[in-house]
Order: sequence, then structure tokens, then C-alpha cells
Amino acid sequence: MARGTPAACGLWTTGPVAVCACAMFEPMQREGARPVWGVAALLLAAGDALAARLGAVAVRGEISGFSRAASGHCYLALKDADGAPALLRCAMFRRAAALLDFAPADGMQVELRGRIGVYEPRGELQLIVEGMRRLGAGALYEEFLRLRARLQAQGLFDAARKRPLPPYPRRVAVVTSPQAAAWHDVMTALRRRAPQVELVLVASPVQGEQAPPALADALQCAGTLAGVDAVLLVRGGGALEDLWAFNDERVVRAVVACTRPVVCGVGHESDVTLADLAADLRAPTPTAAAELVAPEQAQLLAALLQREMALQRALRRQLDRQAQRLDAAALRLGPAAAAVAAQHERQRALESRLRAALGMQRRGYALALAQHAARLQRGAQASLALASARLAAQADRLQALDPQAVLRRGYAWVEDEQGRAVVTVGAVAAGDRVRAVWADGAARARIEAVEAPAPPRVQNGPDVPSGSGGSSGSSGSDGSGVPAAPSAGGKGIPPRPAGAEGAT
Repeated sequence: MARGTPAACGLWTTGPVAVCACAMFEPMQREGARPVWGVAALLLAAGDALAARLGAVAVRGEISGFSRAASGHCYLALKDADGAPALLRCAMFRRAAALLDFAPADGMQVELRGRIGVYEPRGELQLIVEGMRRLGAGALYEEFLRLRARLQAQGLFDAARKRPLPPYPRRVAVVTSPQAAAWHDVMTALRRRAPQVELVLVASPVQGEQAPPALADALQCAGTLAGVDAVLLVRGGGALEDLWAFNDERVVRAVVACTRPVVCGVGHESDVTLADLAADLRAPTPTAAAELVAPEQAQLLAALLQREMALQRALRRQLDRQAQRLDAAALRLGPAAAAVAAQHERQRALESRLRAALGMQRRGYALALAQHAARLQRGAQASLALASARLAAQADRLQALDPQAVLRRGYAWVEDEQGRAVVTVGAVAAGDRVRAVWADGAARARIEAVEAPAPPRVQNGPDVPSGSGGSSGSSGSDGSGVPAAPSAGGKGIPPRPAGAEGAT
């Protein structure tokens, strides 16, 4: 719709201006035919005819597409209150708009008073509004109010529920139509302000009967995308019925249930939808939503530069302070440093003396250790030789006492049937069976007779055991002679333990 002052917009009004305008555009005459009008002249003539025929009129209907320009002029469309497909463009200038006692909004039922004219640049019928009276809310607006009250009672618009936006988003999902101008506005704004932000388009229709369920599904999908930090829900401006998809309860609940913070920028600043109220942040336009979701890169770089400079200044100040402290400490430690240097020199001298003393002591200990080792080795060798001699003597004695050695010298070992050694003649009787053991075997014999031992005789020569050829009166069972065992009083072999027997 046109913006600006009446003269700038070219709006048609009654009065002297209209007369002058009509005088400027005379219809072309053709001889013998109807006159041929120029476009401007025809529109002026039609405007004059309407003004003359209708004059001041009053009309009632429902406001749609209401907007207020920066100049203060208001522009709207008036729909038929009975639902007929009729639409009248209206303009209300700042002087008349300042007299209103309420804020017009889409969906309101109003009664307008003004003059009918023609807007020449577009050739549209237009009502110049001089007064406006509120009659009541329209059907859509009443439904909007009822739904807002119900959802607000359920806490969907509570400020405590809303989440803060991430300060430095890296990936942003945009829910809108790819053919919408809002998508182009968001891309342009973010490429210009924050090119580091990655945009992901989640396509969905934004108008019509299919828009509410599609928008709800798109919001759910955007919340599950990996790496997405925030979601933009955007659409360009329009009448209340054009934006009605964003007042649908399904879309509102999808905004609340989204797992990522949602920024809603639907329509213009004067357009307010239920999705705006439920979003974590409302933006007046799609471009403003793009600007709010991410900080400007230049501002971030400037802030980083400022922080870098502040850190450098703080570091320099700290270094200067520490250097001053170091200088002051060096001045205070001057005399102490000389004393410490003298102590270090003394310590080095003591260390040299200590190392020399330790070296001499270590060499003395090494010499003494070598001497002790030599003495220990000589003592060990002498002890080992003495022990070896003692061991050899004990071995000789043991060898002399070995019964087998006695048997190898020709003696025999006699034992009874129970294996007990017969060491005296009184231990056997005639008829007893005995067993004689030599060094190389054994034989069994029977006692034929027992003789008393003869008294010992002293001989000059070496002792010769009596009966070495065998006991008189006894014979072996196999016919071979068996030397008798020495008597208990003479030299003989020691008793043999029970069960000890030579090899046969």
C-alpha cells in the first residue's frame, strides 16, 4: 500500500485541487465519435463522479492488514463484515489518526467515515478515513483472543519458561518457505553480519491449510538436527488470515516443545501471533530475527581486539610492577648477596677439603680391606688344610673300624637263624644252625659240638687267631670249613646290627 503524504502518494481529494486537475486533462475529441479518455483523465473524472455522487460515506467491516507508517499515517484494508469476498483499501492520515481513542488491530470490527476517491498510481478505489469507531472484534480476532487466553492459562507464554539464546551460535535452523522473501532476508542479514554462522533451511509452507501441521513437523525436525544452536521461525507480513497458521495451537505447542531456543519473526512489528508469544524471543521482522540470533562479526572482532589490548596493557603493568619489585629486592639483598657469595666460597673450600679427606680415607680403607682379605684367605687355606687332615685321619679310623675290611682280611661273621651276631661260644649249642658271612659271600652251617675256649697264649710274634682254619668239631653243611668267630675276650669283629648281611 502506498506510504507518505497525500501529495506524495497522489491520493485523490475534493476541492480546488481537483478542479485544477480536471482542467489539465481535457478528453480528446474525435469528430463523429465518442471522446477518447487518457488514463489519468479518466481516473480523475471517475474520482470526481464518485465524490459528487456519494460525498461523505460511512462503512463498516473488519480491519485487515493494518499498518502505521513512520510519518504517522495509517493504512488498512476493510473486509466485508458478512463474509462477502469484498475488500476496500483505506488510508487514514496522521491528523485523523491522532484523534483515535483505541489502537486499531487486525480482526477488529469498525465503522469508518470518510470520502471515496481513486488512488491514481494504482487505479484503486480508496476510502480516505476521517473517523473510526470500534464496533467489536472480528471472528478471527475473537478466536485469537480465546486461544491466547486458554494457552496463557496453561503457562505456554510464561517468561520463566523461556530460554536464553546461545551467545555465539555456530549453526542455526530456519523454518520457513524457500520461496518466501523472509528466507532471502535472513540469508542476506546473516551473510552480512555474521558469515561464520551456518544456516540450515527446514522447508515448510507458511500459509494455507497445510501450513500448521507442516510448521509443527518442521520445528520438531529442526530441534533434532545435529549441531543446531537455535531455530528461526520467520515469515513476511500479511493480513491476519495470512498469518493465521502461526496462531494455530499445534504450531504454538511445537514452538514450546522445541529442544532448541526459538526466535520468532513473523510479519511486521505491528503483527503479533501466538507463536511470537510462545517463542523464547520475539523479533519484529525476519531480518530482526536474524540480527538477534547471532551477534555481528565486526562487533565480536572489535570486542576481541579490545580484550586483547586490555590484556596486553594489564600484562605490561604487571611486568612493570614485578620488575620494580625485583629491583627493590635486589637493592635490599645487596649486602646479603655479598655474604652469601662469601659463604659459597667457604662452602666450595670445605667441599674441596672434604673430597680430599674422603679420598685419603677411601684409599686407606681399600688398603686395609686388601690386607684383611689376604689374611682371611691365608687363614681360610690353613683352616681348610687342617680340616682336610682331620678328615683324612677320621676316614682312616673309620676305615679301620669297617666290618667289611675285617672280613676282607679273612675273618667271618657268624650269626644265628634270627640274624643275631654270635660273639661268644656260649651263644650256640650243638645242633644249632648258624650263618657265616665272608667278604665275598655267606654259607649256612650246623654246630656239631661246642668247645670251651683255650686260655690265651703269649706269643712273641704277631697274633694268629686260633682256629683260623675253622672250629674243631664243627663242619659246614656244604662241606667247606668256616673260620670260627673270635671270642669275646680276644680281637674280633664288632656286633653287626640286626638284618645286616653281606652279598652272597
